[in-house]
Amino acid sequence: MKLAILVNSDKHLDDIVGIVNSAVSKGHEVNLFTMDKGIGLLAQDAYRNLCSVEGVSMSYCDHSSQQEGLNKDGMPEAITCGSQFDNANMMHDADKVITL
Repeated sequence: MKLAILVNSDKHLDDIVGIVNSAVSKGHEVNLFTMDKGIGLLAQDAYRNLCSVEGVSMSYCDHSSQQEGLNKDGMPEAITCGSQFDNANMMHDADKVITL
Protein backbone atom coordinates (compact mmCIF):
# COMPACT_ATOMS: atom_id res chain seq x y z
CA MET A 1 0.00 0.00 0.00
CA LYS A 2 1.14 3.56 -0.71
CA LEU A 3 0.30 5.96 2.08
CA ALA A 4 0.36 9.71 1.43
CA ILE A 5 0.64 12.12 4.32
CA LEU A 6 -0.10 15.78 3.62
CA VAL A 7 1.49 17.80 6.42
CA ASN A 8 0.07 21.32 6.57
CA SER A 9 0.25 21.86 10.34
CA ASP A 10 3.17 21.89 12.77
CA LYS A 11 1.12 20.33 15.59
CA HIS A 12 1.40 16.56 15.08
CA LEU A 13 5.08 15.59 14.97
CA ASP A 14 4.80 12.59 17.32
CA ASP A 15 1.75 11.30 15.43
CA ILE A 16 3.50 11.63 12.07
CA VAL A 17 6.62 9.82 13.27
CA GLY A 18 4.50 7.05 14.79
CA ILE A 19 2.34 6.59 11.70
CA VAL A 20 5.35 6.56 9.38
CA ASN A 21 7.27 4.03 11.47
CA SER A 22 4.23 1.81 11.87
CA ALA A 23 3.43 1.88 8.15
CA VAL A 24 6.96 1.07 6.97
CA SER A 25 7.29 -1.70 9.57
CA LYS A 26 4.33 -3.35 7.83
CA GLY A 27 5.98 -2.98 4.41
CA HIS A 28 4.02 0.05 3.19
CA GLU A 29 5.49 2.96 1.23
CA VAL A 30 5.02 6.41 2.73
CA ASN A 31 5.19 9.72 0.90
CA LEU A 32 5.10 12.97 2.87
CA PHE A 33 4.42 16.37 1.33
CA THR A 34 4.90 19.37 3.61
CA MET A 35 3.34 22.79 3.08
CA ASP A 36 1.87 25.83 4.86
CA LYS A 37 2.53 25.82 8.64
CA GLY A 38 3.80 22.24 8.37
CA ILE A 39 7.02 23.72 6.97
CA GLY A 40 7.98 24.45 10.57
CA LEU A 41 8.46 20.73 11.18
CA LEU A 42 11.35 20.72 8.70
CA ALA A 43 13.38 22.56 11.33
CA GLN A 44 13.13 19.54 13.64
CA ASP A 45 15.50 16.60 13.33
CA ALA A 46 12.82 14.07 14.24
CA TYR A 47 10.85 15.10 11.17
CA ARG A 48 13.74 15.60 8.74
CA ASN A 49 15.27 12.25 9.71
CA LEU A 50 12.20 10.43 8.38
CA CYS A 51 13.74 10.85 4.92
CA SER A 52 16.37 8.26 5.86
CA VAL A 53 13.78 5.59 6.72
CA GLU A 54 13.60 2.96 3.99
CA GLY A 55 10.31 3.24 2.11
CA VAL A 56 9.80 6.93 2.90
CA SER A 57 9.85 9.78 0.36
CA MET A 58 9.60 13.41 1.37
CA SER A 59 9.04 16.68 -0.45
CA TYR A 60 7.94 20.17 0.46
CA CYS A 61 6.42 23.19 -1.22
CA ASP A 62 9.07 25.77 -2.10
CA HIS A 63 6.48 28.57 -2.13
CA SER A 64 5.37 27.69 1.42
CA SER A 65 8.98 27.42 2.56
CA GLN A 66 9.65 30.95 1.37
CA GLN A 67 6.51 32.29 3.02
CA GLU A 68 7.31 30.53 6.30
CA GLY A 69 10.98 31.62 6.24
CA LEU A 70 12.46 28.11 6.21
CA ASN A 71 16.21 28.00 6.67
CA LYS A 72 17.26 25.32 4.15
CA ASP A 73 20.81 25.02 5.52
CA GLY A 74 21.48 21.40 6.39
CA MET A 75 18.34 20.17 4.64
CA PRO A 76 18.95 16.54 3.63
CA GLU A 77 19.26 16.07 -0.12
CA ALA A 78 16.73 13.24 0.13
CA ILE A 79 13.98 15.79 0.85
CA THR A 80 12.83 17.33 -2.42
CA CYS A 81 12.16 21.04 -2.62
CA GLY A 82 9.21 21.04 -4.99
CA SER A 83 5.82 22.44 -5.74
CA GLN A 84 2.15 21.59 -5.61
CA PHE A 85 2.84 19.35 -8.59
CA ASP A 86 4.66 17.02 -6.17
CA ASN A 87 1.59 17.09 -3.93
CA ALA A 88 -0.67 16.26 -6.90
CA ASN A 89 1.55 13.35 -7.93
CA MET A 90 1.60 12.04 -4.36
CA MET A 91 -2.20 12.15 -4.19
CA HIS A 92 -2.55 10.47 -7.57
CA ASP A 93 -0.26 7.58 -6.63
CA ALA A 94 -1.61 7.04 -3.10
CA ASP A 95 -3.89 4.26 -1.95
CA LYS A 96 -4.71 6.14 1.28
CA VAL A 97 -4.24 9.78 2.31
CA ILE A 98 -3.88 11.32 5.76
CA THR A 99 -3.83 15.07 6.32
CA LEU A 100 -2.29 16.44 9.50
